[in-house]
Amino acid sequence: MRLFVALDIPEDVRRALAAWVARFRDSVRGPRWTRLEGLHLTLKFIGEAPSERVGEIRSALAAIHRGVSIDLRFRGSGFFPNEKHPRVFWAGIESGPELQELAESVERQLVPLGFPREARAFQPHLTLARFPSPEGIERLREKLAAAPPAEFGASRAREFHLYQSILKPNGAEYTRLASFDFAGGNSR
Repeated sequence: MRLFVALDIPEDVRRALAAWVARFRDSVRGPRWTRLEGLHLTLKFIGEAPSERVGEIRSALAAIHRGVSIDLRFRGSGFFPNEKHPRVFWAGIESGPELQELAESVERQLVPLGFPREARAFQPHLTLARFPSPEGIERLREKLAAAPPAEFGASRAREFHLYQSILKPNGAEYTRLASFDFAGGNSR
């Protein structure tokens, strides 16, 4: 099973992102655009794990209790690894230190189970497109320069989820395996 841990994105934020991305999607050829209905804020990509390990992963994640919800603001955009040679086009997420602390808690709980820490620092974002080649990059930069500021809304997160990702020809399909209320301490 291919697994990851993530926060869900509220529907109103998803709609705002869709309206903003529509400005670019039809006129910028080259990038592989993400299906916005599948957007999520990844806290930890676990990767391949045998199905019999899901129980212990669930138990480890259920031990995470922050006691507070996390305020998120969805705004801005950018490129990974950089604007000059992008591979990913993303929408930004602003939050206080609580989001970083939650991601670190997830890492800490999974390392003893044999899932290694991420090599890169946690950078909250929503992947909007991937660039398999340089085609379309310059056109997207031009369209971004002429676009209004990227403001998508705000939300408050109280729970995170364990997902399974099944790769299919038309994009990944996600199945929620468990939910964890980190602010109140209940999981399901």
